[in-house]
Amino acid sequence: MRAAAAAALVLLLLFTAGCVSAPAARTPVSCMVAGSLVDPLAGFEAEYEATHPAVDILVEGHGSIQAIRQVTDLNRSVDLVAVADASLIPDLMAGSTGAYTTFGTTEMVVAYTNASRYADEIDEANWADVLARPDVRVGIANPVLDAAGYRAMLVLLLAEREEGRQVFGPVLGDHLSPPLSPVGNGTGLELRLPELVRPATGGKVAIRDGSIFLLSLLEAGGVDYAFEYRSVAEGHGLRYLPLPPSINLGSAAYADRYRNATVYLGFQRFTAIGTERMGQPIEYALTVPDRASHHAEARAFADALVRAAGEGRAGWPAPVAPVTVGLGSQ
Repeated sequence: MRAAAAAALVLLLLFTAGCVSAPAARTPVSCMVAGSLVDPLAGFEAEYEATHPAVDILVEGHGSIQAIRQVTDLNRSVDLVAVADASLIPDLMAGSTGAYTTFGTTEMVVAYTNASRYADEIDEANWADVLARPDVRVGIANPVLDAAGYRAMLVLLLAEREEGRQVFGPVLGDHLSPPLSPVGNGTGLELRLPELVRPATGGKVAIRDGSIFLLSLLEAGGVDYAFEYRSVAEGHGLRYLPLPPSINLGSAAYADRYRNATVYLGFQRFTAIGTERMGQPIEYALTVPDRASHHAEARAFADALVRAAGEGRAGWPAPVAPVTVGLGSQ
């Protein structure tokens, strides 16, 4: 009797299990984003998925140029690209997307910790001299892969032009292999990079593929100072030195002055479309590539992200009025 009852119970459980439908598959939305957006989007991803349970947001961080190359060079299936330099999209994604939307801004700063050499001495008047000291290690992002890298160089070029003395070489250029020196172009300074930008032996300069990867190095004492975005430094609770608005790439009022510095990328991938990265106010932007696998879901997430950026959230780029720019038939 007990055996029969047990068998009946097993059959009932099997029948009940068979009647329960499997959970519906979630639609994956693949997002390639600038490293400086990884932490802000970590929280926003969970927030968005809580109200859109059928969507699975998949965020992957890279330097801005590398994020774009996932689409243009590596032909990966990508639904959303978000970068820290809006001008990269028309320059590098023409033919891969029809429009992009700007959504944020920030400024370049010099980030450091309490353990950094001369942390209690550095200020707006002597920062370049402190960074040039032989016992001070400086970190930058790879300028061929990450917008923060070539922006660090633009800041140094602008400082050199403004102060009328060498700044780029003592802080950075003299400590690269090969050494790099800016040249005058009639209106400002320009710098031409080799295809590979490497630090020289001696350890004065450290280079990482993205500015976000400098944070652990900075916090561990591997470098004393790193050129970072203000939003990133604040989001990670780092000390930082604000730079003058005339060189920090964060003020539209100084846009004309920023154009007096230019960096030419040496990566051969860009020779057909131009390698020029001219100084201009920092502007974040996103786009949904034409070949996005889940276009509607990506567009909805992009719209939500732009709205969230407009709220002025801590650790995010500062809000700007979003502008959508069409690329026409480029």
